[in-house]
Amino acid sequence: MKWFEIILVILTTFTGVVWLVDKLFLARRRIAGAGLLDEGEEPVVIDYSKAFFPVLAIVLILRSFVAEPFRIPSNSMMPTLLTGDFILVNKFAYGLRLPITNKKFLDLGEPQRGDVVVFHFPGRTPDDPNKGVDFIKRVIGLPGDRIGYHDNQVLVNGNPIPYTEIGTYTGRGRGAEMTGSLELRENLPGRPHSVLESTASPFMDPGEGDWEVPRGHYFVMGDNRKNSDDSRYWGVLPEGQLRGKAFLIWMSWDGGLEYQRIGTSIR
Repeated sequence: MKWFEIILVILTTFTGVVWLVDKLFLARRRIAGAGLLDEGEEPVVIDYSKAFFPVLAIVLILRSFVAEPFRIPSNSMMPTLLTGDFILVNKFAYGLRLPITNKKFLDLGEPQRGDVVVFHFPGRTPDDPNKGVDFIKRVIGLPGDRIGYHDNQVLVNGNPIPYTEIGTYTGRGRGAEMTGSLELRENLPGRPHSVLESTASPFMDPGEGDWEVPRGHYFVMGDNRKNSDDSRYWGVLPEGQLRGKAFLIWMSWDGGLEYQRIGTSIR
């Protein structure tokens, strides 16, 4: 939704400039009777700018520095997140960033292993049409880690992550295609979470391999392991592409309202 951010910045800047110019110069001319309009009258542009600037400014500040809404577009994070979930993303968890450029100007923290993060997709190539699109995945590898993925098993620095079988997964809505998948508890230290393993996969490549996570980068994976386009396929995530930490489902709609998911914390 970068286009929305650009439009919001433009409108906030425009209305703010109009309001400021009117306050410093134009209003005085009207009061003195030197303007083209009668005393006290305001042009429509000034009237609307004064009305909308405070609202736009508040929305821009909240969206850029506090929390931003996102909608889950795919099944890649099942069973944690479902297609149709509307989530909130903490925009200050990993530092404050400027709108549009996403450049960090205040460092407040770094991602921890197991965090669910939203980020700008870095792209496989410089001209990748999906470059800059918002993705959501889970942090598995931190800077300096060695990550392996073999036979559905994640290894961190040579140590296999233990799993506990939960049972057969039953999907619903657009996630019904994942019914019959095996649901497992992946016991990341301090952040256990559910993952899905399925024999049906749009990715022919199982995504196996070993990776070194360089400084300033992260290795991210989807919880729906065989249905996720993640670091196994396009490489590590640069820190500069991070948007924030997902923390709450505030609405869920997939052909109907999913009441039981509203207010669910994202872990």
